[in-house]
Amino acid sequence: MKKRYSIGIDYGSMAGKSVLIDVDTGDEIAVSVFNYPHSVMTECLPDGKTKLEDGWALHDPQDYLDVLASTIPALLKETDINPADVIGIGVDFASSTVMPVKEDGTPICFMEEYKSEPHAYVKLWKHHAAQKYADSLNKYAEKTNEDFLLKYGGKFSSEWLVPKIWQIAEEAPRVYDEMDKFIGAADWIVWQLTGIEPINTQGIENTLPSKEFLKSLNPKLEDFVDIKFKRKVSSIGKKAGELNQFAAGLTGLKQGTAVAVGNINTQVSLPAVGIADPCKLLMIIGKSACDIVLGEEEKNISGIYCADKNSIIDGYYGYEAIQSGVGEHFDWFVKSSVPESYYREANALDMNIHQLLRTKASKQRPGESGLLALDWWNGSRSVLMDKDLSGVMLGLNLQTRPEEIYRALLEATAYGARMILDTIRDAGIPVTELYAAGGVAQKDAFIMQIYADVMNMDIKIAGSVHTPALGSAMSGAVAAGKENGGYDTIEECAKILGKTKAHYYRPIPENVETYNELYKEYKKLHNYYGKGGNDVMKRLKDIKMALKN
Repeated sequence: MKKRYSIGIDYGSMAGKSVLIDVDTGDEIAVSVFNYPHSVMTECLPDGKTKLEDGWALHDPQDYLDVLASTIPALLKETDINPADVIGIGVDFASSTVMPVKEDGTPICFMEEYKSEPHAYVKLWKHHAAQKYADSLNKYAEKTNEDFLLKYGGKFSSEWLVPKIWQIAEEAPRVYDEMDKFIGAADWIVWQLTGIEPINTQGIENTLPSKEFLKSLNPKLEDFVDIKFKRKVSSIGKKAGELNQFAAGLTGLKQGTAVAVGNINTQVSLPAVGIADPCKLLMIIGKSACDIVLGEEEKNISGIYCADKNSIIDGYYGYEAIQSGVGEHFDWFVKSSVPESYYREANALDMNIHQLLRTKASKQRPGESGLLALDWWNGSRSVLMDKDLSGVMLGLNLQTRPEEIYRALLEATAYGARMILDTIRDAGIPVTELYAAGGVAQKDAFIMQIYADVMNMDIKIAGSVHTPALGSAMSGAVAAGKENGGYDTIEECAKILGKTKAHYYRPIPENVETYNELYKEYKKLHNYYGKGGNDVMKRLKDIKMALKN
């Protein structure tokens, strides 16, 4: 039987990755990565002159086109397959990676007169320079009892769409007037592939603020949703169009190849591990973490974002939570607080510093160090949604060892994940299965056992190290349809191509007992510092900022 293939393109913060899969088996035939020449712009624009202030995080969309021109020809060359045998393409980006464009799709930053204007470029998901607009929006929405906030867990983040467009309207009104569309990067790249402006991938159709509310923020925003943004959403695997002549020339693929609607990287990871139905929670764990689960009913959950019905899998709502720092916690600690003697020991044992600390920490029993930490070293996104919260470590004494602190930080992130799980369950979504993907889940057996023990659930691990790209390739196979060698639904595709490893993590009963006791103490600290019992973290930040100014 003739082989058929699909390509998934995962656009990350630093690079784009393309994966070629066998449509019948889900086997990953080849992988190609292209590092963005402009990387993440946090200090300066490509002109070398325009400086950026704290909190900015921008991309140049030319890098996205270069990913297509580099990785896909590399896949074809490596495998020597016939481009006609590639039946579909899917792409994914992080949510709320957005950009201003003209009516024909031309990015504003491609226009000569705007090359030195920061607001003309792509704002990444982690662009935080719109924080003051998010703060103002939240205060005003609470004052006027706006119910749209409920869908966002009670607060708007600076990372989301409306604060970013408000920032443009206030700080660069010329860019706001020049743009015809404010579009997700996934939608834009699909537009370049097909020549057709697609529907939006942001999972929001009926949950944006009203025209009256937007006008109260800035008169320019009154008609933003109807004029510069496309409301209609789509579930994974719907066909956006077919590869046009421009994209065929860029990639070496056949014109007419099916292209799926754009995907959000976390959402498209669900079918990649075989999830297309409710009550199965996927934790995507890396430098930060995103937890996502499907539900049959619409619920407003404090600190948890609710995606519109049918915007991920037909028939279901999507619930997403974020931990702002996971791997970043551990990286911070080893870079700032581990003595040189530990690095020398790691070198002598041919280990990196994380491996050494894990080896030492694994010799401890849960609770043996007497330490307990909160996981807010990069603020709290879920469930408290408060960037001004900070880290806590209790139980330190003169005998405390670095590996004990390190283990306490690992455990803190697991407690944070359990807090998210408990919040979702308490809202009436009965999570019955737990899955994990991402770099930490793939590489770190020690921390995943801690997660299983803290959450008291089996944890299945994604079968692919390229989970979002695999999911995007699956969406391309669905866009192609069964008549072309693909699949008719993402549910069918997930059952056949979705993968988890044979090995999974099972809770150790004696560890569960101890962690249940420690988690009770974590919850007390969580509520005391996070829900108004003691606002010392905010007061300390105020003093710090006052001294800076």
